[in-house]
Amino acid sequence: MADYIPQNDAEFDVWQKNFATYAADKKGELGLMDTDLAPLTAAQTAWTAGYGAHGTAQAAALSACTAKDGARAAYEAVLRPLVARLQLSATTTDAHRAGLRVTIRSKTRAAAGVPDTRPVAEIDASTPRRHVVDFRDEGATRKAKPAGVMGAEVWRSVGDAPPADPTACQFLALDTETPYVADYAGAQAGKRAFYYLRWVNKQGQPGPWSDVFSATIGG
Repeated sequence: MADYIPQNDAEFDVWQKNFATYAADKKGELGLMDTDLAPLTAAQTAWTAGYGAHGTAQAAALSACTAKDGARAAYEAVLRPLVARLQLSATTTDAHRAGLRVTIRSKTRAAAGVPDTRPVAEIDASTPRRHVVDFRDEGATRKAKPAGVMGAEVWRSVGDAPPADPTACQFLALDTETPYVADYAGAQAGKRAFYYLRWVNKQGQPGPWSDVFSATIGG
């Protein structure tokens, strides 16, 4: 995203004049006090002096250039927190943002694509009649979900052999955070549980199935 503050000094000078004038003119609507504008005015005065000196002695006055750069850095240090405050303010409208020439954030987000990676799982069966299913994205070292993913569907079958197809399993949950905890009845102790997982994006679109993961149900 492009920075709202121009890099070119001449363009910055035009921009800052508009910002300071607009902020002062609309201070009531923007919820600003004179105490908020005082540092802005002081920084602007220093910038104007530094920029003027730079313009009149650009070739020879290295000190003026240094003063200008220092003044701009100090000015931006005042501008950026003020802009951040205004961006968060409920009273600041897009019309105000346009008037101040600061970033107008898009209110729409691009829809996430269908997941194209698969979850991998690790099953902790150390607690009797309980499986703790930790899952993460394939190839990832952390447990964070892929971008745009709402969670992982968890499907399960209990038996002697894995089912031929994941959809033959029982759907357990759409888990938005790892781990998923599966509890079992005493009669199921000693049997084997088989799990398939797949990512689902925020539009409800599923990705490819994982490999099968299994563990014996402890007694």
